[in-house]
Parts: sequence; structure tokens; C-alpha cells
Amino acid sequence: MDEPLIDDVSSSSPPLDEAVADALRRHWGFESLRPMQAQAVRAGLERRDSLLVMPTGGGKSLCFQLPPLLHGRLTVVVSPLIALMKDQVDGLTLNEYPAACLHGGMELDQSNEVLRRMAAGELALLYLAPERLLQPWMLAKLAACNNRHGPWAFAIDEAHCISQWGHDFRTEYRRLAELREAFPHAAFHAFTATATPRVQSDIVAQLQLRSPEVIIGGFDRPNLTYRIVPKVDLPEQAAEIIRRHDDGATIIYTISRKGAEELAASLVRKRIKAEAYHAGLDAEERRRVQERFSSEEADVVVATVAFGMGIDRSNVRCVIHAELPKSIEHYQQETGRAGRDGLPSECVLLYSGADVMRWRQVMQRGAEEQGTPPEELRRQFGFLDEVQRYATAGRCRHEFLASYFGQRYEPPTPGSCGACDVCLGELDTLPDSTEVARKILACVARMAQHTPDLSFGAAHIVSVLRGSKQAKVIEYGHDTLSTYGLLRAMEASTLTSCVNQLVDMGYLRRTEGMYSTLMLAGKAWDVMRGGVAVQFATPKEPAAQTAGGDAYHQGCFEMLRRLRSETARQQGVAAYLIFSDASLQAMARSRPTRADTFASITGVGQKKLEEFGERFCLAIAAYASQVGLTTNVGGTTGAKPIAAASKRREPARGRKADSFAMLARGMNVDDVARATGLAPSTVWDHLAEYVTQERPATVAPWIDSHAYEEVVVTARSLRGEHLKPIYERLEGRVGYGQIRVILSHQRAHAKE
Repeated sequence: MDEPLIDDVSSSSPPLDEAVADALRRHWGFESLRPMQAQAVRAGLERRDSLLVMPTGGGKSLCFQLPPLLHGRLTVVVSPLIALMKDQVDGLTLNEYPAACLHGGMELDQSNEVLRRMAAGELALLYLAPERLLQPWMLAKLAACNNRHGPWAFAIDEAHCISQWGHDFRTEYRRLAELREAFPHAAFHAFTATATPRVQSDIVAQLQLRSPEVIIGGFDRPNLTYRIVPKVDLPEQAAEIIRRHDDGATIIYTISRKGAEELAASLVRKRIKAEAYHAGLDAEERRRVQERFSSEEADVVVATVAFGMGIDRSNVRCVIHAELPKSIEHYQQETGRAGRDGLPSECVLLYSGADVMRWRQVMQRGAEEQGTPPEELRRQFGFLDEVQRYATAGRCRHEFLASYFGQRYEPPTPGSCGACDVCLGELDTLPDSTEVARKILACVARMAQHTPDLSFGAAHIVSVLRGSKQAKVIEYGHDTLSTYGLLRAMEASTLTSCVNQLVDMGYLRRTEGMYSTLMLAGKAWDVMRGGVAVQFATPKEPAAQTAGGDAYHQGCFEMLRRLRSETARQQGVAAYLIFSDASLQAMARSRPTRADTFASITGVGQKKLEEFGERFCLAIAAYASQVGLTTNVGGTTGAKPIAAASKRREPARGRKADSFAMLARGMNVDDVARATGLAPSTVWDHLAEYVTQERPATVAPWIDSHAYEEVVVTARSLRGEHLKPIYERLEGRVGYGQIRVILSHQRAHAKE
């Protein structure tokens, strides 16, 4: 699930409905929505079509997850990846949100249970891939659900896949317009993180959106620092970058499966625990790597582009591109997996002009094998040209990306983003650049004259210029050239970078083929004759990243990370679904041991306060006592300890008060939901709270006696009261809301 970035709704936005605010606090632990989130939620509640374009980590998912809790009708989410569906459903289930997914990897009885819950109106969200959604039997099932009115809305995630102008076009997405005829009264909401103005228009046209609410967020990610570094020694450079981010995770992207495996092996030899991930691994191995990464057992994954779309780990502190991405959209999407919790993170592109040629070969070969039309191949080459332009441009990286997506960039300080290698002044001009360029080009010219039937690559040119005694240099007689050893004082890495930059400047030309070689381009003679000056960019040593903001205790943070991982393993979910790094840092800053300070942490809702509050506060108290730290920094004096305070009674207000009054009269949950306009899941929450506060002798008006006994026995056998293990042990026979009510009743009478 995307981690929402929360702040106050602007004064110009209409106030949030009490029920929206209540659901937001209860299920997600946030006090308010961002203005654009509020706008998207209102469109969802008003059943208006919408298009929301918001960068990764901006909280898109919340915009389609929140409305169904209020209108009480099903929303179908179209998602392209099983891993993405499962991850979001796990996160929602942890917050006791009624969601499920259907996919081919499920057992028959699991699928049947999801269909039963859907037909019974127990689901707020159902995740489906487009292929399954459009099957006739699935459309018939959907048409019969929710009192035969069908879904209230369809949420199209990764909506750029529907556009032929997008970077990830998928033909099955084109058929989604067929849903308009099958469900004419449903609202359609399109969501994407990467869409140029042309793609946005195409999404609206292809989905036949009706007078849509178009909400376009800023594409800039101010918490990301972008760097382009000449690639020389990939394993060593990658290792150095990774070590700057040992407080979080790193994803490294490569072009090929072989490249992913080789780089992962090189990092392991450097004592970095790295794992490879690509489509060539068997399904079980891919699942193992994904789960280890999500659970924070593995922090470095070297992968092809197959990795990441289904992984929402919020504390990815660094994304490294070991090779050039094939489009700006891919780059934006992949770098967008860093810093999803809003904390400072780094994106490094290790650039070499050779990668452009490799991509062209891959694209050309793929086009020949698949019969790709020439215009499609030209479109792919055009995407690649834009990335190369980004990598070689000497302009602010944030400004370049914003303008690519049709937006004007306003830097935080005049003339500087403060978060890219260009604006941070990390690029120097190599001294005597023009003279170095002339010697490199002269060396290529002399080798061509000496061995006219052969051409050589960058590595050989560097060897000759540095006066190497390698056998190949001697064999071809290149040690006799006048340019031999002319630049022996330069580091090989610096010299290799200069050769590659000459290719990008158009002074050297790289030949095609499996083993590309270099030859002079037309403009080279202008440099050698002294008519053109050259400036080589060379990076300074990048400064170490800092977390920014108020200081937090690092040792306490690391302790909380370990506790989070342990808790996640017990719950059977990804670690970041328990709490984000931003929440853990806030805990390490205020060190809560009471309900008031713990509940004030962003990301701690009522569910997580009750589920995890006592455990985390006791751990913080023990750690603080051990190392001599103060606790409850900024908290309210005299508040009760967490275990007692979490049980205090809060007066019910608004529709909650109406719900309590009806429940007190013994009305069943569905009747209360219809009478109040609340979702059944919300009423089950109210019932659990009512049982805790009023401690009725029995819950028979709402819970079947057999179900009650099953839950009690199962909870005892599992020696715990976590909802998900109980639900799974009972194979879904008893819903989450019922389980919670039963456990609340047991706790309320435990000491009688």
C-alpha cells in the first residue's frame, strides 16, 4: 500500500465529513488528507469519474480505498500484478479493512470464499487483473453482487498501461472500456504515477471517462537526491553507494538477467548481502527473494525491471541504475520506489554511453523476433534518446524531470533544487580537458593508421594511453605509437569516463555489434586542430546522506526496526506494513511509553494502538532505561501507561453515537449499516468498541454461538489474539469484524 504523505487540508478545501475523518483515523492512523487526496476522495463519494496522476509514494491507493468504507458498496481495483494485489490486501487486512483479491495462484476453496464474501456484501475492495475481470463468468458474478446493482466503482491502477503512448502499454488494458457497457452506472477512476500530458489525454479517451475530475499532482519528489555518475568500476561503485545507506534498503536495476546475477555475486564477495532477482528464476525463488526483501531479512536486491512493482517497502533509501533505463517513465517509476515514506533517499544512475547501444541491440532483436512494426521501434528509440539526453545534460535533474512531464519546476531556493549533483556542485570540470581530449582522439587516429583493418574498444585505448605492457598492446605494436603513455598519470577510471563522454559529445562513434569498438566521428578533427574546446565533467565525492529534520536516537531506531521485523514475521506480513521508517523515527525521537505519546505518532491509528502499542512502548521503556534516555518527549504529563490508557472510554459522537444506540437495542449489523449509511465493516468496529465499553453479558444478538466458541478455542490454541492467524485457521468461516467483537467480549469479562 502506498504510504500517504499527510498534511492539513488547505483552507480552501471543504471540510472533511466526520465519517471520513473517523475512518481515516481508525484504519490508517492519520488526522487529515492532502488536498489532492481529499479532492479524489470526494469524487469517489460523489460517484464521479476521475483521473489522478500522482508520483509514487504520494498516497494514490488511499484515494480508492477510503470511499467504499463510507458508501458501503464494492469497488473493483484493476491491478496488473499478483504481488501488488496480495501486498495491498495484506496491508488492508492488518488494518481490519474488508478487502480481497482473486488470482490464478489461489486454491479453489479460497477463491470460492472470496466470491461468497463479495456476493454477501462483505467486501469494500476486490482486486482483479484485467484478464480475469473481463471473463464472462466474472462479469456475471459482479453484476449480481451488492443487491444486484453491481460495483459502485472501478479503480484502474497503473492506468498508463492503457495508452499506446505510454511506456508500458498492455493490450489487455484496452478492453477495459468494455466495462462501460456492462456497468453503465459505475464510476471509473484512473490512477497512475507516470503520465505525460499526451498519455493523460489518451487515458481519458480510452476509458471513456465522463466529465472526469482531473487531478494532476506534482511529479517532483523533493526528498530524492538524483546523481549521474560515470560508470567505471560497477561493483566497487555500487558497493560504495550501498554502504552510505545501511539504515535502509537498496534496489539496483540492470538490463540483463546475467548482469543481475554477476553484480549480486560481486557484492557478496565484498561482504554485502545482495540477492539477484529476474524473470529467469523459478517462481519459488522469486517469491523467496520478494518475501525476504519485504520482511527486511534482505536489504539489497539486484534486479531486472521485473522487480519492484509489487513491492511497496517504504524505507528503500537508495535506487541504483547500474545501466541506463529505457525511458524517462521507467526511470521515474523505478526511482520512485525510493523514499516512499517521505524521508531523504538517493537515486544514482551509473552512466555509460555503451548502455545506449546495448539497449538499441536489445530493442532491435526483440522487434525482429516479435514482428514489431517499425513505428513502434522508432518510438522505443525515442524514449531511449530522452534518457540519454537526461544523463548527459548539465541542468538540474529535478527541473528536467518536471518539464518532461509537462510541469514547471519551482526550486526551493532560487536557482538550486539542493538535491541533485548539478545543483549541489558535485560536478567539476576536469583540468586541461581540451588537451586530454586531443590526446585521446589522436590515439584513436594513430591506431587506425597503424592497424587499419582493426578497431578497438575503450579499454584498449585507455591501456595504450596509460602505457600498459599488456600482451595485446605489445602484439599489435601499439607500444610504438607516438601517443603511447601520453596520459599515464591519469587514473584509468577518469580516463575511461573521458572516452565515454567523447562518444556522447559526438567526437567518437561506437560501432554496433556484440563487441563494440570506437572510431573517430566527423567533428573529432575540429578538436584535434584546436578549433573546439572540450569540457569533461568529473564528479566530486558525494556527501553522505542525512535523515534531516529533528534528531532521533539511532540506537532506539535500530531496536524498533528489529522489533518491527519480529512482529511482521509473527503476523505473516511485510515489515513496512506494521509501521513505516518515518513512524519508527518519530518513536525514536519522542520515545513513547504512554498512550498519549504513542497515539500521537503519525501512522498509529486505533487498530495499531490496540494491536501493537503495548509491545512497542514496553520495548522503548526497557531500551530507554538501559541506555539512560528520557521518554515521552513532548507528551502530556500524568497520562496513563499504554496498557491502561488504551482501554479508556471515549464518548461516541455523530453517526457513531447513532450506531451505539441502535446496537444497544440489539439491532443487527446490516440493519444498523443501512440506517446510518455506514459500511458494515465500520459498524462491526463500533460494535467491538461498544462491547469493550458497555461489557454486555452476551453478544448473542450479533454472534452465532458456534462461531463464538470456534474463535475462543482457536485463540487459545494459537496463544494469541492476532486476528489474521485466527481468521486463516478458521479458513474464513468467521469474519474479521466478528472475531474482533468476540475477542473484545472475552477481554471485557476476563477479570470478572
